[in-house]
Amino acid sequence: MNSTLSGKQITAIGLMLFALFFGAGNMIFPPFLGQDAGTSLWPAIIGFLVTGVGLPLLGVIAIAKVGDLETLANRVHPVYAVIFTVSLYLVIGPLFAIPRTGTVAFEIGISPFLPEGSSTGVWLLVFTIVYFIIAAWLSMNPTKLVDRIGKLLTPALLIVLGIFVVKSFITPMGEAQAPVGPYADGAFFKGFVEGYLTMDAIASLVFGGMVIASIKSMGVSNKKSLTKLCIQAALVAAAGLALVYLSLAFIGSTSPNAIGIQENGGSLLSAAANHLFGSLGAVILGLAILFACLTTAIGLISSCAQYFNKLLPKISYKSFVIIFAVFSAVIANVGLTQLISFSVPVLVFIYPLAIVLILLSFVHNLFKGYSLVYRFALIPTGIIGLVDGLSAAGLNVSALTNALEFLPFFAQGIGWLVPAIIGAIIGYFIAIATGESKKVVITN
Repeated sequence: MNSTLSGKQITAIGLMLFALFFGAGNMIFPPFLGQDAGTSLWPAIIGFLVTGVGLPLLGVIAIAKVGDLETLANRVHPVYAVIFTVSLYLVIGPLFAIPRTGTVAFEIGISPFLPEGSSTGVWLLVFTIVYFIIAAWLSMNPTKLVDRIGKLLTPALLIVLGIFVVKSFITPMGEAQAPVGPYADGAFFKGFVEGYLTMDAIASLVFGGMVIASIKSMGVSNKKSLTKLCIQAALVAAAGLALVYLSLAFIGSTSPNAIGIQENGGSLLSAAANHLFGSLGAVILGLAILFACLTTAIGLISSCAQYFNKLLPKISYKSFVIIFAVFSAVIANVGLTQLISFSVPVLVFIYPLAIVLILLSFVHNLFKGYSLVYRFALIPTGIIGLVDGLSAAGLNVSALTNALEFLPFFAQGIGWLVPAIIGAIIGYFIAIATGESKKVVITN
């Protein structure tokens, strides 16, 4: 058995992880942030990097330390572990994230090339069928993910992105303008919450298991070696994500003079690509989007299939791959706008729960692993996240939001932070008072 891997192997796994994280949404959100943040780009992008890069990195490390998501969530309660894990897999799987990869790939990578007057619905149906057949085929053997993604698709994605980014630096489109909206007086917090939309912090709790499986397939089984190699691979992925996000945000911040203010990141990238490369720009952007979406879809389908095969072993892994691919193809035909509108409230609710769980895992031994610490931190987090989610869904919860306005950072969308900290402290002292320490087994 190996206790280490070569730099080339670690890089390949890191590139695989980068590609799994870097979906279409990750391309769209940074440039749009750059456009609206303008001269406040730095505090905004730093906030975005905290939730879009820092938390995913911590999530992978947290899973590397404990083995899998359900084991981590089991520290709260066994029932919570099942409910939270199933919910998370469904959110980043067939309900939202997987279908979104197909829809975004079509909207930006295919739709601009369709003949005028053609039926978009028919073309979307045909495209999603072909797209998810390919994604399912590439997901059938998870042990080959490093070769297929880390060594093939990721380099292709990086080459296409590199061409786009280098051109934007050589011939910048203009100067940054004054920040608009929340970026004018709260750029960091706005960027922080925008990072939720990448789904990467919750995806890291899934992808961490895939990194472990990939390393084990290379002959490493020692726990300390696994953790160390996972961290090294995660650092490669984090560095790649940070570099790309900074580059895309720069493109967005310098774009208004040349292409005007755009309504979303997709149209901004399309217009920027056309400005920088002419008609060839649409082809370059389309390829980048297609590679980004496909790699993420493969990772999500494989992860979800592995988990539900473990939960329901009578149904084979390959059967779940087919089930999720078919279901996602159907959902994708609902349309991108509808998918995003459905997903945002759910993300606003579940994301804080994932963040608190990840952060507590790093001080687990410090508070002696008391489950009450997890519970008392997550209860207020869940309540406040639910209110924020209902508000994001457009429901009238003004009575609840007005009652919570006193909380620090509530207006910035992270009102759960201080209650989570206070809850953890209360849980710690209750655990000591009730003698929970006698029942606790500390695990790394």
